[in-house]
Amino acid sequence: MSSLSASVSAPAQVPRVPIPANGVDYRGKIVLAPMVRSGELPSRLLALKYGADLVWGPETIDRSLIGAVRRINPRNGTVEFTRVPSNGGRPDKAAKASVIYRIDPAREKSRLVFQMGTASADLAVQAAKVVAGDVSGIDVNSGCPKPFSTSGGMGAALLRTPDKLVSILESLVREVGEPFKIGISVKIRILETPELTEALVSRLVRTGITGLTVHCRTTPMRPRERAIRDQLSMIADLCHKAGVACVMNGDVTSRDHGLALMQEFGVDGAMIATSAETNSSCFRSEADGGLAPWRDVVHEYMRFCIESENRFGNTKYLLNMMIPGKNKEFNQAKQCKTYTDTCRRLQFDDLVPAAIRVDEDLELTDKWELGPGEGHEHARSKAVQNAMENNESARAAGGNNSRPKPTTSTAHTGGPIRTSTIPEPSKTANADQSTGDPSIPDVQVSQKAEVAV
Repeated sequence: MSSLSASVSAPAQVPRVPIPANGVDYRGKIVLAPMVRSGELPSRLLALKYGADLVWGPETIDRSLIGAVRRINPRNGTVEFTRVPSNGGRPDKAAKASVIYRIDPAREKSRLVFQMGTASADLAVQAAKVVAGDVSGIDVNSGCPKPFSTSGGMGAALLRTPDKLVSILESLVREVGEPFKIGISVKIRILETPELTEALVSRLVRTGITGLTVHCRTTPMRPRERAIRDQLSMIADLCHKAGVACVMNGDVTSRDHGLALMQEFGVDGAMIATSAETNSSCFRSEADGGLAPWRDVVHEYMRFCIESENRFGNTKYLLNMMIPGKNKEFNQAKQCKTYTDTCRRLQFDDLVPAAIRVDEDLELTDKWELGPGEGHEHARSKAVQNAMENNESARAAGGNNSRPKPTTSTAHTGGPIRTSTIPEPSKTANADQSTGDPSIPDVQVSQKAEVAV
Protein backbone atom coordinates (compact mmCIF):
# COMPACT_ATOMS: atom_id res chain seq x y z
CA MET A 1 0.00 0.00 0.00
CA SER A 2 2.81 2.37 0.87
CA SER A 3 4.64 1.60 -2.38
CA LEU A 4 1.47 2.34 -4.35
CA SER A 5 1.06 5.65 -2.53
CA ALA A 6 4.65 6.58 -3.27
CA SER A 7 4.29 5.79 -6.96
CA VAL A 8 1.16 7.91 -7.24
CA SER A 9 2.65 10.91 -5.49
CA ALA A 10 5.95 10.87 -7.38
CA PRO A 11 6.08 13.71 -9.93
CA ALA A 12 6.27 12.77 -13.60
CA GLN A 13 9.63 13.26 -15.23
CA VAL A 14 9.19 15.82 -17.99
CA PRO A 15 12.08 15.88 -20.49
CA ARG A 16 13.76 19.18 -21.24
CA VAL A 17 16.13 20.08 -24.00
CA PRO A 18 19.22 21.49 -22.23
CA ILE A 19 19.46 25.28 -22.29
CA PRO A 20 22.87 26.30 -23.73
CA ALA A 21 25.26 28.28 -21.55
CA ASN A 22 24.72 31.52 -23.51
CA GLY A 23 21.07 30.85 -24.31
CA VAL A 24 17.77 31.57 -22.56
CA ASP A 25 14.91 29.48 -21.23
CA TYR A 26 11.57 30.67 -22.63
CA ARG A 27 9.58 29.12 -19.78
CA GLY A 28 7.61 31.47 -17.57
CA LYS A 29 8.32 34.47 -19.81
CA ILE A 30 6.18 37.28 -21.23
CA VAL A 31 8.04 38.47 -24.32
CA LEU A 32 8.01 41.08 -27.09
CA ALA A 33 7.09 39.67 -30.50
CA PRO A 34 9.27 40.13 -33.59
CA MET A 35 7.74 42.98 -35.60
CA VAL A 36 9.13 44.61 -38.73
CA ARG A 37 9.58 48.39 -38.14
CA SER A 38 8.15 48.06 -34.62
CA GLY A 39 10.92 45.93 -33.17
CA GLU A 40 13.95 48.19 -33.53
CA LEU A 41 16.24 48.86 -30.57
CA PRO A 42 14.28 51.72 -28.90
CA SER A 43 11.08 49.65 -28.88
CA ARG A 44 12.91 46.71 -27.38
CA LEU A 45 14.47 48.86 -24.65
CA LEU A 46 11.06 50.34 -23.89
CA ALA A 47 9.53 46.88 -23.53
CA LEU A 48 12.35 45.79 -21.22
CA LYS A 49 11.91 48.91 -19.09
CA TYR A 50 8.26 48.07 -18.51
CA GLY A 51 8.85 44.43 -17.67
CA ALA A 52 9.27 42.29 -20.80
CA ASP A 53 11.31 39.23 -19.91
CA LEU A 54 12.73 38.73 -23.41
CA VAL A 55 12.60 40.69 -26.66
CA TRP A 56 12.66 39.50 -30.26
CA GLY A 57 14.17 41.81 -32.87
CA PRO A 58 12.48 42.43 -36.23
CA GLU A 59 12.80 39.79 -38.92
CA THR A 60 16.08 40.33 -40.76
CA ILE A 61 16.64 38.65 -44.12
CA ASP A 62 19.68 36.37 -44.23
CA ARG A 63 21.24 37.94 -47.36
CA SER A 64 21.09 41.43 -45.88
CA LEU A 65 23.30 40.39 -42.98
CA ILE A 66 25.85 38.25 -44.79
CA GLY A 67 28.97 40.37 -45.27
CA ALA A 68 27.86 43.07 -42.84
CA VAL A 69 30.53 44.86 -40.79
CA ARG A 70 30.29 44.78 -36.99
CA ARG A 71 31.26 48.06 -35.33
CA ILE A 72 30.84 49.80 -31.99
CA ASN A 73 29.21 53.23 -31.97
CA PRO A 74 31.51 55.27 -29.67
CA ARG A 75 28.75 57.77 -28.80
CA ASN A 76 26.43 55.25 -27.16
CA GLY A 77 28.22 51.89 -27.04
CA THR A 78 25.72 50.08 -29.26
CA VAL A 79 26.79 47.26 -31.57
CA GLU A 80 25.92 48.08 -35.18
CA PHE A 81 25.97 45.74 -38.15
CA THR A 82 26.37 47.86 -41.26
CA ARG A 83 26.88 47.58 -44.97
CA VAL A 84 27.34 50.08 -47.80
CA PRO A 85 24.37 50.13 -50.21
CA SER A 86 24.69 50.68 -53.95
CA ASN A 87 22.86 54.05 -53.73
CA GLY A 88 20.88 53.12 -56.80
CA GLY A 89 23.84 53.52 -59.12
CA ARG A 90 24.38 57.22 -58.36
CA PRO A 91 28.10 57.87 -58.80
CA ASP A 92 27.64 61.54 -57.86
CA LYS A 93 26.64 60.65 -54.30
CA ALA A 94 29.12 59.18 -51.85
CA ALA A 95 28.07 55.79 -50.52
CA LYS A 96 27.24 55.76 -46.81
CA ALA A 97 27.03 52.71 -44.58
CA SER A 98 23.52 51.75 -43.49
CA VAL A 99 22.76 50.14 -40.14
CA ILE A 100 21.16 46.74 -40.77
CA TYR A 101 20.81 45.76 -37.12
CA ARG A 102 21.58 47.52 -33.84
CA ILE A 103 22.04 45.95 -30.39
CA ASP A 104 22.50 47.44 -26.93
CA PRO A 105 24.96 44.95 -25.38
CA ALA A 106 24.40 46.20 -21.83
CA ARG A 107 20.63 46.51 -21.64
CA GLU A 108 19.76 43.60 -23.91
CA LYS A 109 22.31 41.16 -22.50
CA SER A 110 20.81 37.66 -22.14
CA ARG A 111 17.41 38.92 -23.26
CA LEU A 112 17.63 39.38 -27.05
CA VAL A 113 16.52 36.83 -29.64
CA PHE A 114 17.46 37.50 -33.26
CA GLN A 115 14.80 36.52 -35.78
CA MET A 116 15.85 35.59 -39.29
CA GLY A 117 14.00 35.36 -42.58
CA THR A 118 15.50 32.56 -44.65
CA ALA A 119 14.71 29.81 -47.13
CA SER A 120 18.18 28.27 -47.26
CA ALA A 121 20.07 26.28 -44.64
CA ASP A 122 23.40 27.48 -46.03
CA LEU A 123 22.46 31.18 -46.04
CA ALA A 124 20.82 30.86 -42.63
CA VAL A 125 24.03 29.54 -41.11
CA GLN A 126 26.16 32.23 -42.77
CA ALA A 127 23.89 35.02 -41.51
CA ALA A 128 23.46 33.59 -38.02
CA LYS A 129 27.21 33.40 -37.49
CA VAL A 130 27.44 37.18 -38.02
CA VAL A 131 25.32 37.96 -34.94
CA ALA A 132 25.53 34.76 -32.87
CA GLY A 133 28.15 36.17 -30.52
CA ASP A 134 25.94 39.13 -29.59
CA VAL A 135 22.52 37.50 -29.05
CA SER A 136 21.02 34.82 -26.83
CA GLY A 137 19.06 32.98 -29.50
CA ILE A 138 18.37 32.64 -33.22
CA ASP A 139 14.73 32.31 -34.24
CA VAL A 140 13.59 31.21 -37.71
CA ASN A 141 10.52 33.01 -39.02
CA SER A 142 8.15 30.54 -40.61
CA GLY A 143 4.97 32.44 -39.82
CA CYS A 144 5.06 35.77 -41.68
CA PRO A 145 2.26 35.85 -44.31
CA LYS A 146 3.46 39.02 -46.08
CA PRO A 147 4.30 38.63 -49.79
CA PHE A 148 7.80 40.11 -49.38
CA SER A 149 8.59 37.10 -47.23
CA THR A 150 6.56 34.27 -48.75
CA SER A 151 7.47 35.14 -52.35
CA GLY A 152 11.06 34.14 -51.60
CA GLY A 153 10.02 30.89 -49.96
CA MET A 154 10.54 32.36 -46.49
CA GLY A 155 8.08 33.02 -43.68
CA ALA A 156 4.80 31.14 -43.82
CA ALA A 157 5.85 29.55 -47.12
CA LEU A 158 8.14 27.28 -45.09
CA LEU A 159 5.06 25.68 -43.53
CA ARG A 160 4.43 24.12 -46.95
CA THR A 161 8.01 22.91 -47.30
CA PRO A 162 8.61 21.10 -43.99
CA ASP A 163 11.68 19.23 -45.29
CA LYS A 164 13.39 22.55 -46.00
CA LEU A 165 12.35 24.02 -42.63
CA VAL A 166 13.65 20.95 -40.76
CA SER A 167 16.93 21.16 -42.67
CA ILE A 168 17.35 24.83 -41.78
CA LEU A 169 16.72 24.22 -38.07
CA GLU A 170 19.01 21.19 -37.89
CA SER A 171 21.81 23.09 -39.63
CA LEU A 172 21.45 26.06 -37.28
CA VAL A 173 21.45 23.82 -34.21
CA ARG A 174 24.55 21.97 -35.37
CA GLU A 175 26.61 24.79 -36.90
CA VAL A 176 25.54 27.82 -34.83
CA GLY A 177 23.69 26.80 -31.69
CA GLU A 178 26.22 24.27 -30.47
CA PRO A 179 29.47 26.16 -31.17
CA PHE A 180 28.13 29.50 -29.92
CA LYS A 181 26.20 27.88 -27.05
CA ILE A 182 22.91 29.65 -27.85
CA GLY A 183 19.41 28.32 -28.47
CA ILE A 184 17.71 27.90 -31.84
CA SER A 185 13.95 28.34 -32.04
CA VAL A 186 11.19 28.65 -34.62
CA LYS A 187 7.96 30.63 -34.94
CA ILE A 188 5.08 29.05 -36.85
CA ARG A 189 1.37 29.51 -37.53
CA ILE A 190 -1.31 26.87 -37.08
CA LEU A 191 -2.38 24.92 -40.17
CA GLU A 192 -5.90 24.32 -41.46
CA THR A 193 -6.49 21.19 -39.40
CA PRO A 194 -5.15 19.88 -36.10
CA GLU A 195 -3.79 16.82 -37.90
CA LEU A 196 -1.64 18.93 -40.25
CA THR A 197 -0.36 21.06 -37.38
CA GLU A 198 0.41 17.98 -35.29
CA ALA A 199 2.40 16.39 -38.11
CA LEU A 200 4.48 19.56 -38.61
CA VAL A 201 5.16 20.26 -34.92
CA SER A 202 6.09 16.62 -34.30
CA ARG A 203 8.92 17.00 -36.82
CA LEU A 204 10.09 20.43 -35.68
CA VAL A 205 10.50 19.54 -32.00
CA ARG A 206 12.93 16.75 -32.92
CA THR A 207 15.43 19.09 -34.63
CA GLY A 208 17.23 20.13 -31.43
CA ILE A 209 15.46 23.50 -30.98
CA THR A 210 14.93 24.83 -27.47
CA GLY A 211 11.70 26.74 -28.16
CA LEU A 212 8.71 26.90 -30.49
CA THR A 213 6.35 29.87 -30.76
CA VAL A 214 2.94 29.34 -32.32
CA HIS A 215 0.91 32.24 -33.70
CA CYS A 216 -2.69 31.10 -33.27
CA ARG A 217 -3.81 32.13 -36.74
CA THR A 218 -3.61 30.43 -40.12
CA THR A 219 -1.58 32.00 -42.91
CA PRO A 220 -4.55 33.70 -44.67
CA MET A 221 -5.82 35.25 -41.43
CA ARG A 222 -5.15 38.89 -40.63
CA PRO A 223 -4.62 40.55 -37.21
CA ARG A 224 -8.20 41.84 -37.08
CA GLU A 225 -9.46 38.23 -37.07
CA ARG A 226 -9.72 36.60 -33.66
CA ALA A 227 -6.92 34.17 -32.77
CA ILE A 228 -7.81 30.45 -32.82
CA ARG A 229 -6.63 28.62 -29.70
CA ASP A 230 -8.27 25.21 -30.04
CA GLN A 231 -4.99 23.62 -31.23
CA LEU A 232 -2.85 25.23 -28.56
CA SER A 233 -3.03 22.55 -25.86
CA MET A 234 -2.17 19.85 -28.39
CA ILE A 235 0.87 21.83 -29.60
CA ALA A 236 2.01 22.41 -26.01
CA ASP A 237 1.77 18.68 -25.26
CA LEU A 238 3.89 17.81 -28.31
CA CYS A 239 6.50 20.35 -27.28
CA HIS A 240 6.61 19.15 -23.69
CA LYS A 241 7.03 15.50 -24.67
CA ALA A 242 10.11 16.53 -26.65
CA GLY A 243 11.40 18.84 -23.88
CA VAL A 244 10.86 21.99 -25.97
CA ALA A 245 9.39 25.21 -24.52
CA CYS A 246 6.12 26.36 -26.12
CA VAL A 247 5.28 30.07 -26.40
CA MET A 248 1.90 31.32 -27.61
CA ASN A 249 1.20 34.41 -29.74
CA GLY A 250 -2.03 35.99 -30.93
CA ASP A 251 -4.31 38.52 -29.18
CA VAL A 252 -2.25 38.60 -25.98
CA THR A 253 -2.90 42.08 -24.59
CA SER A 254 -0.96 42.33 -21.32
CA ARG A 255 1.27 40.54 -18.82
CA ASP A 256 -1.69 39.50 -16.67
CA HIS A 257 -3.60 38.27 -19.72
CA GLY A 258 -0.59 36.31 -20.92
CA LEU A 259 -0.09 34.62 -17.54
CA ALA A 260 -3.78 33.65 -17.46
CA LEU A 261 -3.58 32.14 -20.96
CA MET A 262 -0.42 30.23 -20.01
CA GLN A 263 -2.31 28.70 -17.11
CA GLU A 264 -5.39 27.90 -19.20
CA PHE A 265 -3.66 26.23 -22.14
CA GLY A 266 -0.56 24.80 -20.46
CA VAL A 267 1.94 26.75 -22.55
CA ASP A 268 5.28 27.97 -21.21
CA GLY A 269 5.25 31.61 -22.30
CA ALA A 270 3.25 34.33 -24.03
CA MET A 271 4.26 36.81 -26.73
CA ILE A 272 2.76 40.31 -27.07
CA ALA A 273 2.70 42.11 -30.42
CA THR A 274 0.20 44.84 -31.36
CA SER A 275 -0.61 45.93 -27.80
CA ALA A 276 3.09 46.64 -27.26
CA GLU A 277 3.18 48.87 -30.35
CA THR A 278 0.61 51.17 -28.76
CA ASN A 279 1.78 51.11 -25.15
CA SER A 280 4.70 48.99 -23.98
CA SER A 281 3.68 49.36 -20.36
CA CYS A 282 1.32 46.45 -21.14
CA PHE A 283 4.27 44.35 -19.94
CA ARG A 284 3.68 45.72 -16.46
CA SER A 285 1.21 43.83 -14.27
CA GLU A 286 -1.75 45.57 -12.66
CA ALA A 287 -0.12 44.95 -9.29
CA ASP A 288 2.90 46.95 -10.45
CA GLY A 289 0.88 49.84 -11.85
CA GLY A 290 -0.62 48.55 -15.10
CA LEU A 291 -0.75 50.78 -18.16
CA ALA A 292 1.15 54.05 -17.85
CA PRO A 293 -0.17 57.34 -19.35
CA TRP A 294 0.76 57.65 -23.02
CA ARG A 295 2.85 60.79 -22.43
CA ASP A 296 5.08 58.95 -19.96
CA VAL A 297 5.56 56.06 -22.39
CA VAL A 298 6.25 58.36 -25.35
CA HIS A 299 8.77 60.36 -23.30
CA GLU A 300 10.69 57.18 -22.48
CA TYR A 301 10.47 56.02 -26.08
CA MET A 302 11.90 59.33 -27.34
CA ARG A 303 14.69 59.08 -24.79
CA PHE A 304 15.63 55.61 -26.03
CA CYS A 305 15.40 56.73 -29.68
CA ILE A 306 17.76 59.63 -29.03
CA GLU A 307 20.21 57.46 -27.09
CA SER A 308 20.14 54.83 -29.84
CA GLU A 309 20.41 57.33 -32.71
CA ASN A 310 17.39 55.61 -34.21
CA ARG A 311 16.48 56.50 -37.78
CA PHE A 312 13.95 59.31 -37.44
CA GLY A 313 11.54 57.85 -40.00
CA ASN A 314 11.20 54.74 -37.85
CA THR A 315 10.74 56.82 -34.70
CA LYS A 316 7.97 58.82 -36.33
CA TYR A 317 6.25 55.62 -37.51
CA LEU A 318 5.95 54.39 -33.92
CA LEU A 319 4.92 57.79 -32.56
CA ASN A 320 1.93 57.68 -34.89
CA MET A 321 0.84 54.51 -33.08
CA MET A 322 1.70 55.59 -29.56
CA ILE A 323 0.11 59.06 -29.49
CA PRO A 324 -3.71 58.88 -29.45
CA GLY A 325 -5.12 60.25 -32.69
CA LYS A 326 -7.68 62.43 -30.91
CA ASN A 327 -4.97 64.41 -29.10
CA LYS A 328 -3.57 67.62 -30.54
CA GLU A 329 -0.05 66.25 -30.02
CA PHE A 330 -0.75 63.61 -32.67
CA ASN A 331 -0.97 66.15 -35.49
CA GLN A 332 1.85 68.22 -34.01
CA ALA A 333 4.22 65.25 -33.99
CA LYS A 334 3.22 64.27 -37.54
CA GLN A 335 4.53 67.62 -38.80
CA CYS A 336 8.00 67.12 -37.34
CA LYS A 337 11.03 66.00 -39.31
CA THR A 338 13.64 66.11 -36.55
CA TYR A 339 14.12 65.01 -32.97
CA THR A 340 14.54 68.57 -31.76
CA ASP A 341 11.24 69.75 -33.23
CA THR A 342 9.45 66.67 -31.92
CA CYS A 343 10.73 67.19 -28.38
CA ARG A 344 9.77 70.85 -28.51
CA ARG A 345 6.27 70.22 -29.86
CA LEU A 346 5.66 67.52 -27.24
CA GLN A 347 7.18 69.80 -24.55
CA PHE A 348 9.88 67.28 -23.63
CA ASP A 349 12.25 70.15 -22.82
CA ASP A 350 14.58 67.93 -20.81
CA LEU A 351 15.37 65.94 -23.98
CA VAL A 352 16.08 68.93 -26.23
CA PRO A 353 19.87 69.21 -25.62
CA ALA A 354 20.39 65.54 -26.49
CA ALA A 355 17.96 65.86 -29.41
CA ILE A 356 20.09 68.68 -30.84
CA ARG A 357 23.17 66.48 -30.74
CA VAL A 358 21.48 63.49 -32.39
CA ASP A 359 20.03 65.76 -35.11
CA GLU A 360 23.61 66.85 -35.80
CA ASP A 361 24.85 63.27 -35.90
CA LEU A 362 22.02 62.19 -38.22
CA GLU A 363 22.39 65.36 -40.35
CA LEU A 364 18.83 66.53 -39.72
CA THR A 365 19.51 70.13 -38.72
CA ASP A 366 18.61 71.46 -42.18
CA LYS A 367 15.06 70.18 -41.59
CA TRP A 368 14.47 72.12 -38.39
CA GLU A 369 11.33 74.22 -38.25
CA LEU A 370 11.17 75.25 -34.61
CA GLY A 371 14.88 74.78 -34.03
CA PRO A 372 16.60 74.28 -30.68
CA GLY A 373 14.57 77.00 -28.98
CA GLU A 374 15.38 79.90 -26.72
CA GLY A 375 18.95 80.01 -25.48
CA HIS A 376 20.35 78.18 -28.51
CA GLU A 377 21.58 79.68 -31.74
CA HIS A 378 19.57 78.45 -34.73
CA ALA A 379 21.09 76.69 -37.72
CA ARG A 380 20.25 77.98 -41.21
CA SER A 381 18.14 75.65 -43.30
CA LYS A 382 19.29 74.83 -46.81
CA ALA A 383 16.46 76.92 -48.22
CA VAL A 384 17.58 80.00 -46.28
CA GLN A 385 21.21 79.47 -47.26
CA ASN A 386 20.31 79.07 -50.94
CA ALA A 387 18.15 82.18 -50.88
CA MET A 388 20.96 84.23 -49.35
CA GLU A 389 23.46 82.91 -51.89
CA ASN A 390 21.09 83.75 -54.74
CA ASN A 391 20.64 87.26 -53.38
CA GLU A 392 24.40 87.72 -53.23
CA SER A 393 24.75 86.51 -56.83
CA ALA A 394 21.99 88.82 -58.02
CA ARG A 395 23.48 91.79 -56.21
CA ALA A 396 26.88 91.12 -57.79
CA ALA A 397 25.35 90.80 -61.27
CA GLY A 398 23.49 94.09 -60.84
CA GLY A 399 26.53 96.07 -59.74
CA ASN A 400 25.44 96.05 -56.10
CA ASN A 401 22.52 98.34 -56.92
CA SER A 402 20.14 98.18 -54.02
CA ARG A 403 16.43 97.68 -54.45
CA PRO A 404 13.94 99.91 -52.72
CA LYS A 405 12.39 98.25 -49.70
CA PRO A 406 8.62 97.67 -49.73
CA THR A 407 6.60 99.98 -47.52
CA THR A 408 4.62 97.16 -45.93
CA SER A 409 6.26 94.78 -43.51
CA THR A 410 6.45 91.06 -44.26
CA ALA A 411 4.31 88.83 -42.04
CA HIS A 412 6.18 86.72 -39.52
CA THR A 413 5.49 83.09 -40.46
CA GLY A 414 8.01 80.74 -38.95
CA GLY A 415 10.04 82.07 -36.05
CA PRO A 416 13.52 83.59 -36.14
CA ILE A 417 15.94 83.00 -39.01
CA ARG A 418 18.23 80.07 -38.21
CA THR A 419 22.00 80.49 -38.23
CA SER A 420 24.58 77.94 -39.24
CA THR A 421 26.06 76.85 -35.93
CA ILE A 422 24.87 75.19 -32.77
CA PRO A 423 26.76 75.73 -29.52
CA GLU A 424 27.28 72.71 -27.33
CA PRO A 425 24.60 72.47 -24.60
CA SER A 426 25.71 73.88 -21.29
CA LYS A 427 24.55 70.83 -19.42
CA THR A 428 23.85 67.17 -20.11
CA ALA A 429 20.27 66.43 -21.05
CA ASN A 430 18.05 64.23 -18.97
CA ALA A 431 18.26 61.72 -21.80
CA ASP A 432 20.91 59.95 -19.79
CA GLN A 433 19.03 59.90 -16.51
CA SER A 434 18.19 56.64 -14.83
CA THR A 435 15.32 54.53 -16.10
CA GLY A 436 14.47 53.67 -12.55
CA ASP A 437 14.97 50.01 -13.39
CA PRO A 438 18.23 48.70 -11.91
CA SER A 439 18.13 45.72 -14.28
CA ILE A 440 18.48 48.03 -17.27
CA PRO A 441 21.76 49.99 -17.01
CA ASP A 442 21.73 53.44 -18.57
CA VAL A 443 23.72 54.58 -21.58
CA GLN A 444 24.70 58.22 -21.77
CA VAL A 445 24.45 60.08 -25.07
CA SER A 446 27.97 61.43 -25.39
CA GLN A 447 29.54 64.11 -27.53
CA LYS A 448 29.81 63.73 -31.29
CA ALA A 449 32.70 61.50 -32.33
CA GLU A 450 33.95 59.58 -35.34
CA VAL A 451 32.47 56.13 -35.79
CA ALA A 452 35.06 53.38 -35.56
CA VAL A 453 34.69 50.65 -38.15
